[in-house]
Amino acid sequence: MAKHKTPLLDQLESGPWPSFVSDVKQEAEARAKNEKGLDYQIPADCPADLLGVLELSYTDGETHWKHGGIVGVFGYGGGVIGRYCDQPEMFPGVAHFHTVRVAQPAGKFYTTKFLRDLCDLWDLRGSGLTNMHGSTGDIVLLGTQTPQLEEIFFELTHNMNNDLGGSGSNLRTPAACMGMSRCEYACYDSQELCYNLTQEYQDELHRPAFPYKFKFKFDACPNGCVAAIARSDLSFIGTWRDNIKIDQEAVAAYVGGEIAPNAGAHAGRDWGKFDIVKEVVDLCPSGCFKYEGGKVAIDNKECVRCMHCINTMPQALHIGDERGCSILCGAKAPILDGPQMGSLLVPFIEVNKDDDFQAIKDVVEGVWDWWMEEGKNRERIGETMKRLGFAALVKAVGIDFDPRQVQEPRHNPYIFWKADEVDGDWDRDINEYRKRHQR
Repeated sequence: MAKHKTPLLDQLESGPWPSFVSDVKQEAEARAKNEKGLDYQIPADCPADLLGVLELSYTDGETHWKHGGIVGVFGYGGGVIGRYCDQPEMFPGVAHFHTVRVAQPAGKFYTTKFLRDLCDLWDLRGSGLTNMHGSTGDIVLLGTQTPQLEEIFFELTHNMNNDLGGSGSNLRTPAACMGMSRCEYACYDSQELCYNLTQEYQDELHRPAFPYKFKFKFDACPNGCVAAIARSDLSFIGTWRDNIKIDQEAVAAYVGGEIAPNAGAHAGRDWGKFDIVKEVVDLCPSGCFKYEGGKVAIDNKECVRCMHCINTMPQALHIGDERGCSILCGAKAPILDGPQMGSLLVPFIEVNKDDDFQAIKDVVEGVWDWWMEEGKNRERIGETMKRLGFAALVKAVGIDFDPRQVQEPRHNPYIFWKADEVDGDWDRDINEYRKRHQR
């Protein structure tokens, strides 16, 4: 029998989709039975009390979690998110309910042994509840008590060869797509770059010193499987700067129905004959894709690397050979000033492992120096850019201005100068201007 009645939470199980409520109930039941005979280091009824406090929050229309001070492990300023319940007498199992962030491997490749060891550790010293993965990318271990933190950290670092992730005003755990390990469109080794920068910036990751949080994400191609352009303060998106490669015979095979479009992703659905004009040409965002006389032509200087034509006809079209990445800056979620997408900071840069990615690190550190000097407390870099202007960042980082960094021309025709850039009498010049333009 359930420890707490949860009629509101029960409604969340009634829909067609899997419910986290069912998962928590399953864990609560398993811990009550304790068929493994574990000597739980936190109260066994932790998941049951979690359901109870959540039901109370839904009933009262307010949270019953409070911030009760900073908790963590010795020497680290981040990695653990302290959480306490404001009703500890009613729900003693979640009087403490700290979240531990664990750094995920690049591309999220795991061995089954690692996952089993992690689950065994968390069954013993935590609630048994995990989130695979958080929006930052980390493995998230939900719910433990303060005395267990050093024990968990020791086990992770000494016996599992892993580390805590980032939390607080620091570099959050970098996250990458699977890159060259699985993707034929990868323009650089996203896992290698992610790992290298993670190792390089350990101090920034574990000891908060920034105005607010800062995220790296690495997409090896413009398909953006980790959505870096929308979710990271500095995103690295694979691209190429030569021409898309075209196989005209394969184009003819797609048009003739010999090859299924979209790599056969819609097999079993009769969507009719493939129409290259309707399904590719008319959907090209920059109008650079042409199909005339049975041949494809691409105006590559106008191509924006949206990948639509390549994804639709992958056997006919392929990315170019001169590959690297674009660096975009300033994306964030809608916290203070609404959501922002990343702005193009570096149109193209080589991703060179041989020189330890030094050119990329120079950009990273230039961005940080400017932000730490100009950013306000709890201000994401995207907000600093919006407040001071994108040009201020470009100039501070020492990057040459490029037309590709400009999204669109100005909406008005006025040009502004600083006062020290103009000689002469302002009042006189304005009066003369008005006389010349009087109707």
